Amino acid sequence: GPGEAPGGAPAFPQLRSLNLSGNRLRELGPGLARAAPQLQALLLSGNRLRALPGGLLPPAANGPFPLLSRLEAADNELEELGAGIAALPALKSLDVANNQLRELPAALADCPRLKEANFRGNQLKDKRLEKMVNGCQTKAILEYLRAGGRGKGKAENTREEARKKKREKQQKKDGGDAEQDELEEASKLLVKVLHVSENPAPLVVKASPGVKDVRPFIVCCVLKGVNLKPGNALKRFLTVQTKLHEDICEKRTVATIATHDLQLIKGPLIYDVRPPEELKITPLGRKEIKAKDLLRQLQLEAEEQRKQKKRQNVSGLHRYLQLLDGKDNYPCLVDAEGAVISFPPITNSEKTKVRKDTRDLFLEVTSDTSLQICKDVMDTLILKIAELNRSTLENKEDSGSDNESDAVCGPVNLNPSQNAQPMNVPLAVEQVRVVDMDGNLKVLYPSKTDLATVSSLLTVIR
Repeated sequence: GPGEAPGGAPAFPQLRSLNLSGNRLRELGPGLARAAPQLQALLLSGNRLRALPGGLLPPAANGPFPLLSRLEAADNELEELGAGIAALPALKSLDVANNQLRELPAALADCPRLKEANFRGNQLKDKRLEKMVNGCQTKAILEYLRAGGRGKGKAENTREEARKKKREKQQKKDGGDAEQDELEEASKLLVKVLHVSENPAPLVVKASPGVKDVRPFIVCCVLKGVNLKPGNALKRFLTVQTKLHEDICEKRTVATIATHDLQLIKGPLIYDVRPPEELKITPLGRKEIKAKDLLRQLQLEAEEQRKQKKRQNVSGLHRYLQLLDGKDNYPCLVDAEGAVISFPPITNSEKTKVRKDTRDLFLEVTSDTSLQICKDVMDTLILKIAELNRSTLENKEDSGSDNESDAVCGPVNLNPSQNAQPMNVPLAVEQVRVVDMDGNLKVLYPSKTDLATVSSLLTVIR
């Protein structure tokens, strides 16, 4: 081939970086991989390439470009990003912005080192993915692709099938199918959904039109029957939220969770916006303060922390402070007495703080990214609280307290064959409606389709 010197040695054994940007290249052949095996950066922006990796990889893919970590092909005519991209073991940074890609291959999730990818400026068919591409970290996008794109029913089913097969295989391995089934059902967590229609006094959240420009998406529900009394249950409950904020909420930048004691909430609630100098809140563990001053205080604290740790970058803790930069109004959840009980993504209020003796929770998830993200986070939050509640009951750290025996003997137990085992007292999730100011429904959670993402671990009685 043209790329090989006599004797089959590579023509450019030392070539590390190759810039072919701004030409009129329509394609690249496999010769390059043979000619420059040590290539680390390949810049192809501003050409007329139709496909990537296209012919770049030699047919016998014995690890072409083992060191290629940066591949740039923005501003081409790419209609296809092939699964072959995963054959680049060192690829860290991929730029295919401003092309004509309609979809992204799931294989991207198999690129072992991929940390930064730019897919902006493509007309993607999956609108949710498009939103993520414009607003999210690469990690979230790859997770989404790995899951087969949660927006696609088809992929969802095949994934569910795969999980099911895996479970069945596991059961066969463990021997005793029928017992195993029964055991698995018994050990699954139960959640019962209480519908708005059966609820004599349902809690309603009204969303004002102003939130559209600030933080448009909110999902709420009520969770009854948690037990935070024993030992360190409350502490573990708070840890669960912190972990979710770190992971699924991407350091709170994509979504934020707030949990409240239902007893301390006076409905109806209004999800509203207020100017920074008018929004007052009593944040967890602090005195009442204006939102503007609170933000300034937190920014100073973040700065202090950064200096102490001698860090260059903004601490993860306060990356979400920047979400409100330059906004004329801040989002807030206001109760019927006019008190601000939540100021997302910053803090919720001391007024409705969850305490050891809290039994019923009001859960709230907000986002400026998408409604679906709110629902996914809420699904996971409910699952985690259900897991926590079960382990609390199983360990019965303060066994024999009154309220516990009540809970077990009451009419809550839906499955008498289980001999009133405390493990399976289901938590009850009450639906909460979010409506506009005229009372038209915007969101109902949980609806029939919600809690599907966690259905392999949670039995939902609807």
